[in-house]
Amino acid sequence: MTVASFGGWRSPFGIDLLTAGVVGLGEPRFDADGEALVWRESRPEEDGLTVLVRWTEAGGARDISPTGMNIRDRVHEYGGAASLVAGELVVVSDFSNGRLHRVAADRSSEPLTPDGPFRYADFVLDRPRDRLIAIREDHSGDDEARNTVVAIDLESGDVTVLAEGRDFYSSPRLSPDGSRVAYLAWDHPNLPWDGTELFVADVSASGALGQSVRVAGSASDWVAQPRWSPSNVLHFVAEPKGWMNVHRWVDREVEPIAELDAEFAFPEWIFGLRNYAFDAHGDLVAIGRSAGRDRLFRLRAGEAPGVIDLPFTELGWIDIRGDRAVVEAGSPETSSSIVLIDLGDASYRTIRVSSVTKIDAAAISRPESVEFPTTSGRTAFGQFYAPRNASFTGPEGERPPLIVTSHGGPTAQASTTLDIEIQLFTSRGLAVLDVDYGGSTGYGRDYRKRLEGQWGIVDVDDCVAGAKYLAERGDVDGTRLSIRGGSASGYTTLAAITFRDTFAAGTSYYGIGNLLEFARETHKFESRYLDRLLGPLPDAADIYRERSPALHAELIRCPALILQGLEDRVVPPTEAERIVDALWEQRIPHAYIAFEGEDHGFRKATSIIRSFEAELSFLGQVFGFEPADEIERLDVINLDTWRAAAAIG
Repeated sequence: MTVASFGGWRSPFGIDLLTAGVVGLGEPRFDADGEALVWRESRPEEDGLTVLVRWTEAGGARDISPTGMNIRDRVHEYGGAASLVAGELVVVSDFSNGRLHRVAADRSSEPLTPDGPFRYADFVLDRPRDRLIAIREDHSGDDEARNTVVAIDLESGDVTVLAEGRDFYSSPRLSPDGSRVAYLAWDHPNLPWDGTELFVADVSASGALGQSVRVAGSASDWVAQPRWSPSNVLHFVAEPKGWMNVHRWVDREVEPIAELDAEFAFPEWIFGLRNYAFDAHGDLVAIGRSAGRDRLFRLRAGEAPGVIDLPFTELGWIDIRGDRAVVEAGSPETSSSIVLIDLGDASYRTIRVSSVTKIDAAAISRPESVEFPTTSGRTAFGQFYAPRNASFTGPEGERPPLIVTSHGGPTAQASTTLDIEIQLFTSRGLAVLDVDYGGSTGYGRDYRKRLEGQWGIVDVDDCVAGAKYLAERGDVDGTRLSIRGGSASGYTTLAAITFRDTFAAGTSYYGIGNLLEFARETHKFESRYLDRLLGPLPDAADIYRERSPALHAELIRCPALILQGLEDRVVPPTEAERIVDALWEQRIPHAYIAFEGEDHGFRKATSIIRSFEAELSFLGQVFGFEPADEIERLDVINLDTWRAAAAIG
């Protein structure tokens, strides 16, 4: 093996693997009228275009959405559930203008909904009345957007409001017999996981809704994913005992299907999440998460739950037709994939893989699930990836630099699916710790609520604690610790390098710098999110100021790389620019790259490649290694001056 400095190893994985033959997969389901599979596919090599794909046994996979149309929506800004497929009926949302279109077999399309400042998501087919039921977001007023449950006539495109008056709606679900509809509603300052209410209303012959009855939930109780069984029994996920478990509504009484220390729902940042479905016998098959991984459960009321044995650690978006299930699945050895499962014998078949590149399993750094002590005598969790390369080893006595990362949300969870980006780091000699800080989903309600009032404290403490734990254990170099993250994790990154002295470098992807400005400028869906994470304004204004990195940039003592999309409406570019201005004024080493045409999360291949190369060059300059890749050297402003001053000091 060649001895070389950590970070300078020549990797068997080229940086182009981030996008070459890579697609984003999601929302796998069966065609409502047949055996075909349908999913959405986001393609970085086509400037992030999202298309709708249909697969059949005989014909394989083919695009069915109009050529060049971006199949996304922007309801609640993050969108989701932007299409419906039922045989010849194909309806999609055009991201460019928010209109719904009917798509013909030849992929031609015609507008269904009228032109205007409207967005639609989460469609349900109401066959008896020849219409869709959906969520609409109306941006025609001067105040914040207006959300409603609507019906859309499939012939005329006429839109009728069915339910209104609440700040937010989601998950309209029509019973199989068409007689009732269920939906979720909630109000500011909540996001769904803070508290939602589940309602059921009768549907008249004319299509109007009768008086709505509240089934479950409240302003402080999370209810999610309503779904009707084939026998017209309403099911949903709720956490009265601290874990998001599946329940049902029978004779106007709520009863649990099974009570497990596992989560059967994830926070609804997007529409259409689906963690459970019903098999041919009416039994529940459900995805549950615990101890940092997902499992597929078979649930029957009054019986012990069973586990369907599969080699995957991460699952999502389940749908069932007869005895077959389709899921999005992944593991430390496999990229995210569309997988078809035989529920009878647990055999499976991979239909589509997010990366066509074959990766040698021996070259993969597999995650080690770690638990480590953090503040107040608590425990936090993470996935640790050690450097791995069959051809290289580090110098004797040297320890690798560490990159601490964490998820966004901040309610999400660390992924265990093969992540090419992580492997690009580890195969070059860098270690990675993916932290599930307090506030993460998958560990029960109490763990998730640790972050309430403590954002910028608990998350940062846990990232610091994880880095120190690995340094003390001897896995990494305690003098070369860095932190990176995007969105909410970008805020954690900025807070960590501002208010702590643990990290020697930080990389922020569209991170939040000024919490007061973020609260004023962000969109409706999360405009009051910080009420719980920090406190309601104006009473908590001092807390917002105290925890805003951009207002305390003079405390930053380590180099920073700032990456930002110029079309981002969740974290506007002004947030990044405030941080950069502050770094400049304080003469802190930094680099700033703004990406034209990018939103909240980079989708173009050129942006994805450029940002990774910039980060690798940045870390090499700060930590003293030379990347083996032929990449453009990043211009880190003030780095030489900073080094000289540090040497003198």
